[in-house]
Amino acid sequence: MAAVSNAAESRLVSAYGRLFSLLAESPEVDVFLDQVVHVAAEVVTPAVACGLTMRRDGGAFTVASSADLAARADEIQYGADEGPCLEALRHGKVVEVTDLRADERWPRYREHALEHGIAGSLSLPMTVDGETVGALNLYATHRGAFTDTARRHALAFTAQGAAALTVILRQADQALLHQQLTDAMTSRSVIDQALGVLMGQQRCTASEAFALLRQASQHRNRKLREVAAEIITQVSGESPQPAPGFISPRQHS
Repeated sequence: MAAVSNAAESRLVSAYGRLFSLLAESPEVDVFLDQVVHVAAEVVTPAVACGLTMRRDGGAFTVASSADLAARADEIQYGADEGPCLEALRHGKVVEVTDLRADERWPRYREHALEHGIAGSLSLPMTVDGETVGALNLYATHRGAFTDTARRHALAFTAQGAAALTVILRQADQALLHQQLTDAMTSRSVIDQALGVLMGQQRCTASEAFALLRQASQHRNRKLREVAAEIITQVSGESPQPAPGFISPRQHS
């Protein structure tokens, strides 16, 4: 028994290492989630399959699954609008099904899940910045599959997975912010160049030049930047040059 326990602990430690190796590789979010469910199914050994349910637009959908069984079990719950993974997602609590045949909590889900051979499950909420954003769903094909050790490992792995997901989502937000700032700087640069052209041509102030540019934008039903780019191209014979990319203080230091 000690050897089995030590082997399980070793798998859990290895799983942590794999999660944070993924972080170092800066993967796409969907790649990371796909790895999470496959590693979870390996770490929590009674589980036959693992799925990850996440919120979107007020609903729930499966973003990754280690096997078809998990995907089917999740879909049954979405169709029935009830089940352990939805319970975990909606209430932010761990939901265990020891013996689905004897469990009467979700009758519409239970009937179809039993037909697919599901006998038990363990659903664990994933929390990011204090909000439950998903639920990790582990499915088993025999009763009483999840021992105390299995539950402990599932809880530990889910906590580490949520921590890693938090980092990745923050990185994604930063990347989006960086792109938005770069786009804004590029637009501003093009508009400023066009204003300079108009000021020279019309011998007017910057405010007057901007009013002319805005009037042309409204009259043509075109974006301000597009009209500005046309003016620069007409005068120079070349498309406007992009502004240098935005560099955050962290990158600059």
